[in-house]
Amino acid sequence: MGALGVAGPDSRLEVFVLPGIGEIRAGDDLAAILLVAAGTHLRNGDILAVTSKIVSKSEGRQVAAADREQAITDETVRIVATRAHPGGVTRIVENRQGLVMAAAGVDASNVPEGTVLLLPVDPDASARALGAALREGTGLALGVLITDTVGRPWRDGQTDIAIGAAGVAVLDDLRGTADAHGRRLDVTLAAVADEIAAAADLIKGKTSGNPVAVLRGLGHLVGPIDEADRGARRLLRDSANDMFRVGSAEAYAEGYAAGLAAAGAAASVADASASPADSPHDAPSASVDAAGPTSTAEDVSVPADLRESAPSAPAKGQDGATRESAGAAADGELPVGAPSERPTGPQVATRESAGAAADGELPVGAPSESTGPHGTSRGSASA
Repeated sequence: MGALGVAGPDSRLEVFVLPGIGEIRAGDDLAAILLVAAGTHLRNGDILAVTSKIVSKSEGRQVAAADREQAITDETVRIVATRAHPGGVTRIVENRQGLVMAAAGVDASNVPEGTVLLLPVDPDASARALGAALREGTGLALGVLITDTVGRPWRDGQTDIAIGAAGVAVLDDLRGTADAHGRRLDVTLAAVADEIAAAADLIKGKTSGNPVAVLRGLGHLVGPIDEADRGARRLLRDSANDMFRVGSAEAYAEGYAAGLAAAGAAASVADASASPADSPHDAPSASVDAAGPTSTAEDVSVPADLRESAPSAPAKGQDGATRESAGAAADGELPVGAPSERPTGPQVATRESAGAAADGELPVGAPSESTGPHGTSRGSASA
């Protein structure tokens, strides 16, 4: 970005609204309306943050819906988490645009009774069309962001993010550069489009009737409008790197169910493979193998001539297990409980997982949806 002769980063940021836009209806020429509202106030390198609601209205995305819940279902691609509350059920879902948000972005505010407003079909395409028209009408290098309001994991409250972008760098990649102390930055990738959207929302507000804000002083982020540009879609984390693919309760339930299924399968295999010893000399060996190194001579039937060489039981609490757990393993049964919350590091394992590894089995934990670029999630570490 910054290839259009726009100056570099400024030490001053200005944010102001475009007043007098009014109510937008289906079929309205949004670019023409914004050009009238802007008058002569725009400058080279300005970025316009446009609320998605007026884009949706101009594109005819207001639909009749007696039941908002059904509209949410229709726009949902994948359920991330659901929580019941006194007023109903909150659904966090991935919608058709690939965005993860509450209610799939279906909005019932500031629309007539019995209707809801859906997000633009392709917010990036909408931003490109709007940006091209504004550039043609002004002769200026302008950037356009389409914004919407979302909640955030780990944080209360809502803020605005960019769901569509054109002519604006949505990420500022600082990887490979040095900080103020000369240290190399390896992971810093600033989500500048979301930061711009949040700043714009401070002045647009939710009830002031000002759906467009102009930000000045970020001209270094403005560049050409490219049809091949992924726009704000670049901000969507792919599933392979999403460490929080489902909600916490959903992940726990999936892991617990997987553990029960794996334990049942292991028990079935052990039962099917168990058979009577073929000879007196085979019986002791089979019993020792089944019981494992944690059994004692008294636990198995060992002939007198072999008893002196039979392994002695290790002390409980060191490398051994209780006789009850050894017996359960010998019978092909596995104790089943809720998935453990105890973390296991690359060189640290629980006593249960160490024993399972010794028997050639792997402990089963909650399934991990992804691993990050430099590490694994707890689920994948235990899987």
